[in-house]
Amino acid sequence: MSISDRATIFALSSGRPPAAIAVVRVSGPQARAALEALAKLPEPRRAALRRLRDPKSKAVLDDALVLWLPGPNTETGEDMAELHLHGGRAVIAAVLDALGRVPGLRPAEAGEFTRRAFENGRLDLTAVEGLADLVFAETEAQRAQAMRQYQGLLGGRAENWRQRLIGALALIEARIDFSDEADVPEDLIGPALHVARELLDEIEQTLRDEHRGERLREGLTVAIAGPPNAGKSSLLNRLARREAAIVSPYAGTTRDVIEVHLDLGGYPVTLLDTAGVRDSDDPVEQEGVRRARARAEAADLVLWVEEARGNGAAEVRNESKKQWIVRNKVDLLNSSQTESTQRGGTFPLSALTGAGVDPLVRALAGYAAEYFHTGEPVLVTRQRHRDALRETADALGRALAAPGGQEELIAEELRLAARALGRLTGRVDVEDILDVIFRDFCIGK
Repeated sequence: MSISDRATIFALSSGRPPAAIAVVRVSGPQARAALEALAKLPEPRRAALRRLRDPKSKAVLDDALVLWLPGPNTETGEDMAELHLHGGRAVIAAVLDALGRVPGLRPAEAGEFTRRAFENGRLDLTAVEGLADLVFAETEAQRAQAMRQYQGLLGGRAENWRQRLIGALALIEARIDFSDEADVPEDLIGPALHVARELLDEIEQTLRDEHRGERLREGLTVAIAGPPNAGKSSLLNRLARREAAIVSPYAGTTRDVIEVHLDLGGYPVTLLDTAGVRDSDDPVEQEGVRRARARAEAADLVLWVEEARGNGAAEVRNESKKQWIVRNKVDLLNSSQTESTQRGGTFPLSALTGAGVDPLVRALAGYAAEYFHTGEPVLVTRQRHRDALRETADALGRALAAPGGQEELIAEELRLAARALGRLTGRVDVEDILDVIFRDFCIGK
């Protein structure tokens, strides 16, 4: 479908009303007609104050700042208009209703503005995913990573790889198609395989990132585990600075895993409050303990909480994971007992009073910063990226392992590698994943 045949879409593109300002966007071939139906057309790309009127009754809807943005040099690649309204619910509803009665216009679907930008070549698929991550970023580190993707960090690198790969493939195909020509050099295979080997090394190096990009999008997982009544829920509430978990003196209060998302030093951390680990005849509590053990096994870090005056039941600790010992309830100890809890690299604290919690918070922030720190920004931030690059690397590996004289086989493997890179940026065969990507966008984006 050509741009001129598409429906013109409109939507509220700012936050939930009421607000000081609300932005309504219009994109498509009827964007100019829609703007002219409500107000006098301003000069292109110059904001102007206009009185908006209902196209039928001519009743005044609002005094708004309007923009007319002719395509194709717009966000979507189409003609666009923006209406910066007063952000009351009634004002927004009246303007959207008026736009809905303009012929050729319909409300936008979730992510449809961005999807049109992709389809019109304004963004590649990795930039689209970066934009989605930017919208949902909760910490500074997530924002910075999303912005790098949106600005083309991976997309630019992948396109560079694809162009080099196409050049290598051209050498192979020239050797195949013009082998009888006198002016075609004999050794075209060697330079092509040299390029393929360089690309394979670069892609393999990119994949050796310990999945840090994906983990930054999702956040580090820290499980709070330990025996019943050790103060796990109290510690979770203290770290979250709110009553996220029920605190009770009765053992077995926490039955399911409770999650709290934190921003520690700009890095995302998910805290898990798990059920107390103990033997029980209660089938519901048994399930809670099973889930607690499973989540602790999968966590990046375990905070094992035990009473500072207890004996430290070490037999249930998970030594295969990074684990810190938290000696809680130091407020119940005398001074000599408190000094003894400070040995061995543990964290003595009181979740009730807050004493000793700050050193634990600083340590958690430092752990997250150390985990995510790399010499250079990671390229891979989604499993889809990793799968496409792994497919590319596998095809390059097969091309390099092909027996001598098998130019057709080498060319086919290089074509498969180039196709995988094309899917990464959205150049080929991506219709089956577009709906999955765009369904997570907001309407109006």
